[in-house]
Amino acid sequence: MQSQAQSTRPAPGTGTEDPVVKIYPNPATSYITFDLQKGYDKGLTIQIYSFLGKKMYESPGLSIKQTVDLSDFNRGIYMYHLVDATGKVVKSGKFQVSK
Repeated sequence: MQSQAQSTRPAPGTGTEDPVVKIYPNPATSYITFDLQKGYDKGLTIQIYSFLGKKMYESPGLSIKQTVDLSDFNRGIYMYHLVDATGKVVKSGKFQVSK
């Protein structure tokens, strides 16, 4: 049985870690950090949604390393989207909040 990782899939043909973002810790309790790779830090917006589709967080102008406070988040699975200036989703993934 194959297990899917939240955001660390290798890029096709490279065999290396995800070139866009690393998120940690996962599962998270009080905060989660999005660590962007160089070259992906220009003009991206992060959007976080509950599993039911409610927008929980949005931050334009994402920095290389951004920490999100999860004090208003309930326990559960959340989806994130990294969106460029044109509205195109560059990267999507999920993380777990366990309080």
